[in-house]
Amino acid sequence: MNQDSEKTTSGDPGQQAAEFSENMIKVAEQCQTLVNDFLQQQVKNGGQSDPDPMNIGPAFMELTAQMMADPAKMVEAQMDLWQDYMNLWQNAAKGMLGEGAEPLITPGKGDKRFRGEEWENNQIFDFIKQSYLLTSRWVQNTVHEVDGLDEATARKVDFYTQQFTDAMAPTNFVATNPEVLRETVESKGENLVRGLSNMLEDLERGKGKLAIKMTDLDAFKVGENIAVSPGKVIWQSDLMQLIQYEPTTEQVRKTPLLIVPPWINKFYILDLKPQNSFIKWAVEQGLTVFVISWVNPDLALAEKTFDDYMFEGIYAALDGVKAACGEDEVNIIGYCLGGTLTGATLAHMTTNNDERVKSATFFTSLVDFEEAGELSVFIDDEQLDQLEQKMDEQGGILEGAAMATTFNMLRSNDLIWSFVINNYLMGKDPFPFDLLYWNSDSTRMPGKMHSFYLRNMYQENLLSQPGGIEMGGRPIDLRDVKIPVHIISTKEDHIAPWKGTYVATQLYGGETTFTLAGSGHIAGIVNPPAARKYGYWSNPENPSTPDEWFAGASQHEGSWWPQWGEWVIKLSGRKIKARRPGGKDAPVLEDAPGSYVKVRSDIP
Repeated sequence: MNQDSEKTTSGDPGQQAAEFSENMIKVAEQCQTLVNDFLQQQVKNGGQSDPDPMNIGPAFMELTAQMMADPAKMVEAQMDLWQDYMNLWQNAAKGMLGEGAEPLITPGKGDKRFRGEEWENNQIFDFIKQSYLLTSRWVQNTVHEVDGLDEATARKVDFYTQQFTDAMAPTNFVATNPEVLRETVESKGENLVRGLSNMLEDLERGKGKLAIKMTDLDAFKVGENIAVSPGKVIWQSDLMQLIQYEPTTEQVRKTPLLIVPPWINKFYILDLKPQNSFIKWAVEQGLTVFVISWVNPDLALAEKTFDDYMFEGIYAALDGVKAACGEDEVNIIGYCLGGTLTGATLAHMTTNNDERVKSATFFTSLVDFEEAGELSVFIDDEQLDQLEQKMDEQGGILEGAAMATTFNMLRSNDLIWSFVINNYLMGKDPFPFDLLYWNSDSTRMPGKMHSFYLRNMYQENLLSQPGGIEMGGRPIDLRDVKIPVHIISTKEDHIAPWKGTYVATQLYGGETTFTLAGSGHIAGIVNPPAARKYGYWSNPENPSTPDEWFAGASQHEGSWWPQWGEWVIKLSGRKIKARRPGGKDAPVLEDAPGSYVKVRSDIP
């Protein structure tokens, strides 16, 4: 709170009321501005915005039909809810009489929404909290237990029901959030004025769509305080720049390491800061590290295909590593979508006896999409048709904001509603956080590539089938990949569920090691040893099912990095004199992290 507001707080009640009234007038004026901006945007769009872009309506129509077909079950569900509320009222009455009563329901593990003291100590807010939790549980269970829905429809209904119940949480509203109420009274409504100003800025930055600001976007600069591991760009194509990192040991292993990150996001998730940089750590282990930095494609690259990402991405990078080091073999890491491409590329390499890859590691990567997790909610014919039409209208490019919104919905309480509360209701600026800066640094994608990926892999699951897809005009089979493989997955991954990634152990034809790390898609991978967090599981056997694997697995403390490091170093050959970037065949083009990574999608 600023000094002026502190002075007025100690003033007379009439003055405070006048200031509160003045701030509420500002809120009303800014609300009118928001409405006008929305209406103008609708006019610009010709009033033709799709009312159901996620194709939710048919799923809930089917749900309603199935619920109506079993009215007795609905009556039973209503009675259960009524009984829960009767018990809640009785507990509330005991509390008002000074009698202790155990809560009927408490927030789940990891639910950060109700951490304030008022949710426990204030009887009114405790009642609101428990009422919401009971109703939310009832809605989700009732929907989940409806019979007669096909698997895809049931999954979609469950997902969007969760989105609805998350949106209706009392923490998301001024009148039912005690922290927001207190701030509104103490600041005489200034928080709401600031919050609406923040919302207007986000709408302006999103060109009419709400682009929620998750961090201080001015606090970080790529190459200055994130992505700072020293190195040089020594090779490039239309789709990528290849970075070779400076050695920090006098000797290195003979076989270099090539990292293939996803192009849905930027590579520097592996090099956010020195304390948690996987790239820096790998260099310190005596490895010559190369990383692909994918381009942020514009309209000139709209025709690029999945094949192009193989030929101008991984194959071009292998040529670059050979030119820089003179080595015929590399160890390779593929992360997420980069891992899917790596698996497909390895299978393609077997069709022409290309043996340049000595071993492969996969970070949270799907090659079998039977269990593709919550992202599968967005993959059906209607949604894909709409997406392809949208990409065509945008010149063959998918804008970065579209994918960012999809991923944020997977963790809506953490990545949407927490910022709605902080930025718009509390009127605060988001905290500077390097991970969220990276998360906000979204990338565009070529439409042809993206459509091929979604339809052939997510929707049809053809990559896992022998000859299911063709790469470079040749049918490929993952079973032909005979090199050593190490799969690193994470236990709480919503993007690449670990049980889905485990299927790859039954596909590759060589010796395969599976390691399960704690935490999720990002934190489970970016987990340096010094943090001593999360732990991991290992099992020397690969039984046919992930449940069998986990039942026989041993749990270990700390990071999986050292264990993987031992594995890859055994496959990296003898020690030789450290190599520095730059040479006749691979001259330095520019300093790391290069120019491709600095192109933002939200800046023209």
